[in-house]
Amino acid sequence: MNTNRLWKVLCWNVRGVNSEKKWNSIRDKVTESRSDIICLQETKKEVIDQTFIRNICPQGLILSFTSVGASGGILVAWKGASFSGVEVFQNEFAISVEMTSMINNNSWVLTTVYAPCTPAGKRVFLDWFKNIQMPEHTDWLIVDDFNQIRRPEDRNKEGGDVTEMYLFNEAISALGLIELPLHGRHFTWTNKQLSPLLERLDWFFTSNAWTESYPNTSVKAMVMETSDHWPCNVEINTRIPKSHIFIFENHWLSRNDFVNILIQGWSAPTPLPLQSS
Repeated sequence: MNTNRLWKVLCWNVRGVNSEKKWNSIRDKVTESRSDIICLQETKKEVIDQTFIRNICPQGLILSFTSVGASGGILVAWKGASFSGVEVFQNEFAISVEMTSMINNNSWVLTTVYAPCTPAGKRVFLDWFKNIQMPEHTDWLIVDDFNQIRRPEDRNKEGGDVTEMYLFNEAISALGLIELPLHGRHFTWTNKQLSPLLERLDWFFTSNAWTESYPNTSVKAMVMETSDHWPCNVEINTRIPKSHIFIFENHWLSRNDFVNILIQGWSAPTPLPLQSS
């Protein structure tokens, strides 16, 4: 049986799901993304059950875990036909779920982050984040809204706290994380003013082990709707890409005409004349 699959994780700070006007827009985006897993932040809803999840998710996505903390709430849901999930950690900043494929039984850890936006809250979050203990061999995917920038060019206007950037990058380095590049746009958040401030606040990281297990992983930005954050889709292709590295065979050195072959290149063989019957 062919176990190669392309599966997707939709990551989006939706800025609340209490308004019925948002339900159709969120549902349309979930459908458009064709995601197997969704990670929503800032739900601003204290109670989310399977009945409510039908308002914002297509059939087949089941409610898994929700967190209502200081940051406003996280929701993680997935297709029951594709994955099973077990919560391994939850606090006010994040939910970590061990996902197991129903196709090949492979397991990996998904951590969905929604970090505080206040200076004091950011320091507390980064102190916790830096000290996460995750085994090196674990396939680990960390996604979503960190409310941090890594470098000055991650915003379109001058400013930004250099100390916060340093602490954020220090935490990433301490954990040995690898950043997944974002395709489609540079910034992921806007204040929606006439002269807008744009920043990259949503980030996607993996462990080193993940890069070996799923090297064909990418992140693509989608069209913004009903929020000040752009939704992003993480695409994980389980097919290992073929190498295009040139391989030199030593037996070529035993050929007397090797140098001529290098200079002239291979010439197409002369076709044999057709035999007339």
